[in-house]
Amino acid sequence: MRAPAGILNLLLLSLLAGLDPSKTQISPKEGWQVYSSAQDPDGRCICTVVAPEQNLCSRDAKSRQLRQLLEKVQNMSQSIEVLNLRTQRDFQYVLKMETQMKGLKAKFRQIEDDRKTLMTKHFQELKEKMDELLPLIPVLEQYKTDAKLITQFKEEIRNLSTVLTGIQEEIGAYDYEELHQRVVNLETRLRDCMKKLTCGKLMKITGPITVKISGTRFGAWMTDPLASEKNNRVWYMDSYTNNKIVREYKSIADFVSGAESRTYNLPFKWAGTNHVVYNGSLYFNKYQSNIIIKYSFDTGRVLAQRSLEYAGFHNVYPYTWGGFSDIDLMADEIGLWAVYATNQNAGNIVISQLNQDTLEVLKSWSTGYPKRSAGESFMICGTLYVTNSHLTGAKVYYSYSTKTSTYEYTDIPFHNQYFHISMLDYNARDRALYAWNNGHQVLFNVTLFHIIKTEDDT
Repeated sequence: MRAPAGILNLLLLSLLAGLDPSKTQISPKEGWQVYSSAQDPDGRCICTVVAPEQNLCSRDAKSRQLRQLLEKVQNMSQSIEVLNLRTQRDFQYVLKMETQMKGLKAKFRQIEDDRKTLMTKHFQELKEKMDELLPLIPVLEQYKTDAKLITQFKEEIRNLSTVLTGIQEEIGAYDYEELHQRVVNLETRLRDCMKKLTCGKLMKITGPITVKISGTRFGAWMTDPLASEKNNRVWYMDSYTNNKIVREYKSIADFVSGAESRTYNLPFKWAGTNHVVYNGSLYFNKYQSNIIIKYSFDTGRVLAQRSLEYAGFHNVYPYTWGGFSDIDLMADEIGLWAVYATNQNAGNIVISQLNQDTLEVLKSWSTGYPKRSAGESFMICGTLYVTNSHLTGAKVYYSYSTKTSTYEYTDIPFHNQYFHISMLDYNARDRALYAWNNGHQVLFNVTLFHIIKTEDDT
């Protein structure tokens, strides 16, 4: 399922904690429901809940609903925790919130032990709304510049704390329709705020989160940044040469468990590890050539192929680790890109924007950074970020903006946990860096400096 920023990391944290996401869902149409959660300036957990109407025969059912409320509160706590990894300023607040949530968990479980299930209906629609709403809250919280709107949301969320205090003594009653309407209204406001987000500048890289250990030292794994909300397929391509097999998994959970759904036998061997899946097609560099191939997963056919004029190939201008990494294909919020080097540019990096259908070069930028001195590179919002090494101590050292045709030297470190990176690509849907780190498939969170448009902006 496609999700906004950070939702993939939520699933991964759940998997790494040994949980099965398919078993953490709440049963349909039942229970107390959370519609929002955050923290106040003192670091306390602030939540908002509304309970359904109570009658003399429903105390056991309310217990189950209370347990479901706890699960919602825990899920939202995890969302906030992942979110605040990106902002050092809020880190201590998240730790305090986690402690308070654990205290609530113990109290709710004590109540749960005394009551058993009675009914399972009425709340499926509300649950679906909440499932859509949860990913939006951590994304919104990242963009602190809209402080006034965040304050309003926190005030609404603060109401939940009062309700929770009361239901620890006695389960109360609340109208379901009113709760449903409040969730819908909050969802609408959050989505409106999301639409104001614009591209940002890379400020920080955190992590990594280790998703899986598999394959050789070199390879690539990826998801499609343009996939629909219900499509969260993962593609896996082991090794940098002498291979044509692409493995597909229906979800991150299946990828971690090894539940392969399909394999594709490409018509050509690939070169390097710098492939990209974009809008349902795989783009890769054909072995021993500077030809780019567009391969459709839906039809199993090559839709286009084109030579990248003057581009070096077969270890003429690779990254520092070699591996036929001469041509790096990537995608960002703007579109499809190729990064390579030519003799005409003295072996320095060339950036080309490509037409995703025909692979025609739309425009190119010549930089002054030697391709052989780059560890890896990736595009975010039309800016190329280049690392200075693939080994321990690597950092983002250089950036080039295609918008202004200017460059700058940067100093953005990141943790090369397994000592050898052979693939590093940005995914605009997940706002994360996918990496292949010495046989480990890992994710890095990125912190971007964003400008949120207001109604006064022209």
